[in-house]
Amino acid sequence: MTFHPIVEWLVAALLLVSAFFTLVGAIGMIRLPDFFMRLHAPTKASTLGVGCILVASMVVAAAQGRAGFAELLITLFVFVTAPVSANLLAQAALHLRLPSQALMPEDAVPERRAP
Repeated sequence: MTFHPIVEWLVAALLLVSAFFTLVGAIGMIRLPDFFMRLHAPTKASTLGVGCILVASMVVAAAQGRAGFAELLITLFVFVTAPVSANLLAQAALHLRLPSQALMPEDAVPERRAP
């Protein structure tokens, strides 16, 4: 099946953007020094990478004449669950008092606040 050249270029651009964000997320996971900084890389960059892949899939679905409803649901699910899970992981790490190399205010954690 052949597509209109504009659709092909749009899908190719979305896949390149997706590859860039996914690569940045993977490099961030490797290069960043502690848990809190590593948590930031996949929740931001990789979410955008997966989102671009799914938008490209929706464009292909539209070009084929179908709605792409499944891709839309997956996109919404990823964009809702990634920040929530990252927040829960960060709260658990704060509760366990994992060390961080970033400077954190003393009153950032409720258990550490002075009365």
